[in-house]
Amino acid sequence: MARTPKRLWGPAQVATGPATVYTVPASTKTIIRQIHINNPSASPVTLTISVTADAAGTRFLDAYSIPARAAGELNSVRDLFLYLVMEAGEVLQMAAGTNNILVTIGTGDELTLG
Repeated sequence: MARTPKRLWGPAQVATGPATVYTVPASTKTIIRQIHINNPSASPVTLTISVTADAAGTRFLDAYSIPARAAGELNSVRDLFLYLVMEAGEVLQMAAGTNNILVTIGTGDELTLG
């Protein structure tokens, strides 16, 4: 089983509707280790992240508010450190409260099976 550390997606802006940002390739397991989130705007923006199709029961982050960038504000950039194991064919979806403001990057490992 080969393990390949890599950037899984991004940098990419997050749309308002749930959109797939990453799909686990066939014959692969993926471990998402970090999601970097940046809010460059002057207003707070919420972020929702789901494993598989977005629904209340698949969200592990639901309307999480990312503060606005302002003088002295350091929290407009967030790093989520995880150990999220995903199976072949599973998707990670994101939705933002304001369209195309938040920018995310995902990193982790892909493990090729077989």
